[in-house]
Amino acid sequence: MAEGTKKYIDWYLFLATTLLMLLSLAFVYTASATFSQLEHHNTEYVFFSHTIKTLIGFIFMVAAILPDHKFYQKISKPLMIISVVALVLVFAFAAEKGAHRWIRIGFISFQPSDLARIALILHLANLLARNNKVIKSFKDGFLPMMVWMAMCLVLIAAEPNMSTVMVFFIVSVCMMFIGNVNTKHLLLTFGAILIIVVGYSLTANYRMDRILSFFGASDANTAVKYQLDQSLLALGNGGFSGVGLGQSRQSQLFLPESFSDFIFSIIGEELGFIGLFVILAIYIFIIYRGFKIAKNAPDLFSYFVATGITISFSIYVLVNIGVNCGLLPTTGLPLPFISHGGTAVVFNSIAIGILLNISSQTNVFTKKSTEQEVTDPPAEMPSELQEINIIKPDIMNNETT
Repeated sequence: MAEGTKKYIDWYLFLATTLLMLLSLAFVYTASATFSQLEHHNTEYVFFSHTIKTLIGFIFMVAAILPDHKFYQKISKPLMIISVVALVLVFAFAAEKGAHRWIRIGFISFQPSDLARIALILHLANLLARNNKVIKSFKDGFLPMMVWMAMCLVLIAAEPNMSTVMVFFIVSVCMMFIGNVNTKHLLLTFGAILIIVVGYSLTANYRMDRILSFFGASDANTAVKYQLDQSLLALGNGGFSGVGLGQSRQSQLFLPESFSDFIFSIIGEELGFIGLFVILAIYIFIIYRGFKIAKNAPDLFSYFVATGITISFSIYVLVNIGVNCGLLPTTGLPLPFISHGGTAVVFNSIAIGILLNISSQTNVFTKKSTEQEVTDPPAEMPSELQEINIIKPDIMNNETT
């Protein structure tokens, strides 16, 4: 970038994300008021909790923009180690019996898998960029990535949290595929892990109930089927224009998790097709901006990070909406920035902050004076981006081999 050039973040992405955060305050309030009153004797209890976490998330998003983008490459391995340790400690400091997903120490609690998701994306991006010349090698290219991915998958599966395992798995495979990893290594690993995941999913009754309910089996668990039926009923009640904000009937304790995993259905009931269309349009716009940032990333590491974050965000959106509409088996993935949740809001904000950080390093969101545009020569393509065999039009002008 020429000297004197001023850098700007992608303000469209920033404003779209901030808009979702603000909208979520209204949606969570209307969906949680009855539950909050009965459980906490205060209609605004869940709303205040979500507001605080959203504010913390916004602060972290802004903070993530500030460092140099190379900072994230430097901390990727230490952060990955911290994440693995946290995933182990979750069994010692678990916030609940049965499923061990949260660490709670005093009044502080967080879900280590949310931290591990960002850490794994950063570290895989680091390995893909650093080892791009030997990426076809099993020992030097593929194996180091598999070790870190496998540790995360095993520890998260042991919580158990199979929906998050699938997110980690899909994001990792997509990143390695884009990074031009040996196709044979990738296919063999994909097949083996997929068989293990499917087999493991069938070993617990509650997971089987979700699958049976999804396929409409008559002997499916009544509670699971009830939740899906209530979700579809909420969407049906909304029609084209909805029953009005705050007028949902399903949020009156008919639909479980109405302010978290199934808040999309409550939005559909209150604001109808029009409201859902607006929310979907915002999500699609954010995903588009994410891939645009990746396409114009200044280096390999930034390219893989932006791609990984955008793919991860897309999966959460698609799976949550698919579950609410009955198109996918019931899982516990929140709707990004809208569902009430703890660390998911904060770490999704950090992920968007990293995207915005990368956007500030590109020429796409940079304003130059007329004189600079005339006198400055075009920047030379970095040599590392000329060598890697990936399809990346705005960085590579040479044909892939």
